[in-house]
Amino acid sequence: MDYKKVKTETTAVTRKKEKFYEETGNIYETIVVLAKRANQIGHEIKKELDQKIEEFAPASDNLEEVFENREQIEIARFYEGLPKPTLLSVHEFLNGDIYIRNPHKEAPII
Repeated sequence: MDYKKVKTETTAVTRKKEKFYEETGNIYETIVVLAKRANQIGHEIKKELDQKIEEFAPASDNLEEVFENREQIEIARFYEGLPKPTLLSVHEFLNGDIYIRNPHKEAPII
């Protein structure tokens, strides 16, 4: 999913709690799902950011040579402006974009 194009709030918003346990039937289960998805999103964004910043890394590390790279700063600012992973996971959940599977609730195969 392209998180740069997702149109969601960048700040916390008050929501109706009933929407969070309609699908799972349990608000705590929904919170676990949202937390796991937020972790996945956070890891994906961090990996992408690290790859982009790595392109600008100098070949040798020298403590005396500290220089400012404008491209690195612009990339970092862009990623700082993205919505937080928790807000993205809530947005996905409320739009039905998250697949939820609970192995404990599935019927055993006999």
